[in-house]
Amino acid sequence: MNKVDLNTKLQKGEPEAFESIFKLIYPRLISYCKLFIKSNAQAEDLVQECFVQLWQKRNSIVPSQSIESFLFVMLKHRCLNFLRDDPTMILKDDITSLKTRDLQQLFEIDFTGTENKTVEEELLDALMEEIEKLPEKRKLVFIKSKFEGMKNKEIAAQLGISIKTVEKHLHQAKEQIQKELTAKYPLYGFFLLFFLK
Repeated sequence: MNKVDLNTKLQKGEPEAFESIFKLIYPRLISYCKLFIKSNAQAEDLVQECFVQLWQKRNSIVPSQSIESFLFVMLKHRCLNFLRDDPTMILKDDITSLKTRDLQQLFEIDFTGTENKTVEEELLDALMEEIEKLPEKRKLVFIKSKFEGMKNKEIAAQLGISIKTVEKHLHQAKEQIQKELTAKYPLYGFFLLFFLK
């Protein structure tokens, strides 16, 4: 049975179609959710909530459109909302790793058929925009610290300023960037911990 036929049957409320879609997509949704959520039980709960909502909204299904994409987007928002409310559940060791970004990108391609930007890439683009808005000296100090990996003492010596002035620039830069990004992307606030720590 092709996906359009399966979606049509789901739209009509046939339990067998729902079960088929569940078996087909559930493992991939769990794997995607666990890129964000470290609790297996919580990941399962979030994915199951998505399937409940799919069943409740089955009458609005357009058979020619992707159920995978619908579930993927729904799960992505649920993960972001959950992490906003409970940031202790973030996979802190993995969220900024190349492996995680690559896996997320593959899942997005798999679900949507297109190569969309990952959450991290979207936030990084926004971060770079905010860095460009910083006053010149503050921006220079921030870049040398966060992108070039220089220590405060090294920055102070290179720029001919005191260590306290370096610390002040970094503090002000972090405050300004975090304020702007949190206002624009409230759901992404938890990622700022990794970029601005």
